[in-house]
Amino acid sequence: MSVGEMLAATVPMARTLNLEFLETTAERAVVRMPDQADFHNHVGGPHAGAMFTLAETASGAIVIAAFGDQMSRAVPLAVKAEIGYRKLAMGVVTATATLGRPIADVVAELDAGERPEFPVGIAIQREDGAVTGEMTVVWTLRPNA
Repeated sequence: MSVGEMLAATVPMARTLNLEFLETTAERAVVRMPDQADFHNHVGGPHAGAMFTLAETASGAIVIAAFGDQMSRAVPLAVKAEIGYRKLAMGVVTATATLGRPIADVVAELDAGERPEFPVGIAIQREDGAVTGEMTVVWTLRPNA
C-alpha cells in the first residue's frame, strides 16, 4: 500500500475532500484537490479551510514517506502551522511539500533520545502554476514511552 493509499484509507478528512495523492516520496509529496462546489468560499474558489487541509495532508504524506521506518519507536505529530494566502485560488489546486531538514539529522536526534522538530514547507498552486498560498508545518517525532 502506498503512502497516499494509506492516508486516504486512515484519514477521513482526506477522503471527504477527495484528495488525490500524485507523488509521495521522502523528497516530495504532491497532493491535488479537485474543484468541488461543496468546498467553495464566497468568491467561488476553494475555501481557506480546505486549502489548509490540502497542504497539511501533503506535509503528513512526506513525513510518513520520510520517517515511516521510525513509526515503531516514534509517532509523528504536527506541532504548529502557519499559512499565507497569496493569490486567489480557483479551480483545481495542488500542494507540494518538501522537508526543511535532512532526514539523517532528524533521525540522529531521535537516536540521541531527543524529540526532534522539523519544518515542512508547502506551496499551493493553481493549474496555471501560480502559487496561491504557502504553508509551513512544524512536525515532531514523539518517542514512544
